[in-house]
Amino acid sequence: MANTPSAEKRIRRNARRAAVNKARKSRIRTFVKKVESAIESGARADALQAFAAAQPELMRGVSRGVLHRNTVARKISRLSKRIAALPEA
Repeated sequence: MANTPSAEKRIRRNARRAAVNKARKSRIRTFVKKVESAIESGARADALQAFAAAQPELMRGVSRGVLHRNTVARKISRLSKRIAALPEA
C-alpha cells in the first residue's frame, strides 16, 4: 500500500499507462496476425499489403517503448522472409 501522495499518484499513473500499452500491444498483434493469415493463404499481394500496414505499427510500438527494438526487427525480418518465399502471383 502506498504511503505518500506521490506513490499513490504513481500507482494511478501506472494503471493508466498499463491500459494504454495493453491496447497498443493488442493492436500490433492484430496487424501481425493479418500478415500471418495472408501468408498462410498464399496471397502474396494481400500479404505485402498487410505487411506494409503492420510495419509502421510495429515501429510505433518501439518508439512508444512498448516493444524492444530488436524484437520488432526480428519480427519484421521473419515476416518479410516468409513473404519473399511466397510464389509470384
